[in-house]
Amino acid sequence: MARSIIHSLPPPIQPPPPPLESSRHTAATFPYLTVCGGGNNSLHSHSISRQCETTKDFAVPRRSAMTIILSSFVFSRINLNTQPAMAQSPVVLREYIDTFDGYSLKYPKNWIQVRGAGADIFFRDPYVLDENISVEMSSPSSSSYKSVEDLGSPEEAGKKVLKQFLTEFMSTRLGVRRESNILSTSSRVADDGKLYYQVEVNIKSYANNNELAVMPQDRVVRLEWDRRYLSVLGVENNRLYELRLQTPENVFVEEENELRQVMDSFKVNKILV
Repeated sequence: MARSIIHSLPPPIQPPPPPLESSRHTAATFPYLTVCGGGNNSLHSHSISRQCETTKDFAVPRRSAMTIILSSFVFSRINLNTQPAMAQSPVVLREYIDTFDGYSLKYPKNWIQVRGAGADIFFRDPYVLDENISVEMSSPSSSSYKSVEDLGSPEEAGKKVLKQFLTEFMSTRLGVRRESNILSTSSRVADDGKLYYQVEVNIKSYANNNELAVMPQDRVVRLEWDRRYLSVLGVENNRLYELRLQTPENVFVEEENELRQVMDSFKVNKILV
């Protein structure tokens, strides 16, 4: 009976062999490492199907292990910082054609149309509320334009455009002051063979923070808004057409290329009766 019990016991555990002395570095052992496709880019882990494979044990010196960990962290931070810049896409323009009134233009695809704004058509940025595009035209019964040159030179047309802007922005509030400046006037012949005038204007609005104060030192002047106004003028169907583009000055600096594409896209067309 004692002999059968002894034979049923497991063999004694052998002590592990002593570590090798041939290497001067202490090794850090990783028993199993699971490698997944796309694992070095956690930003895309939700959209990439991972296929995993298991590698065998390996040992690396601790100094090398720390180098690998730090390098992975640095490259992951670089990749994280570059992702937003790579995600930016160019502005997509959508074409709007009005065959009834005889004009067409392109506008940013994400802008929305606002009805009842007083213009024939009105689009605005859903986030920057001061940024918008509109088209206005003269009445066919009260105007008989033959060419945009009926307005005079581009410089003379620019003065008329600025005067119209200041009249529309006239305020009855106390302490309100407007500063305006014509930035540029030019003319161009588009690919449709028609002549267009382009006018750029800057208008600043200032107001007192306490317009009812008696003492001048209590009436501090502050800047309300600083805007760029761009107009494109064209004549067709005996009518004067005007594309108006309004944007804050700081936004114009960032979006100038796209906004100039919008200006160049404006065309006046013959109405087919």
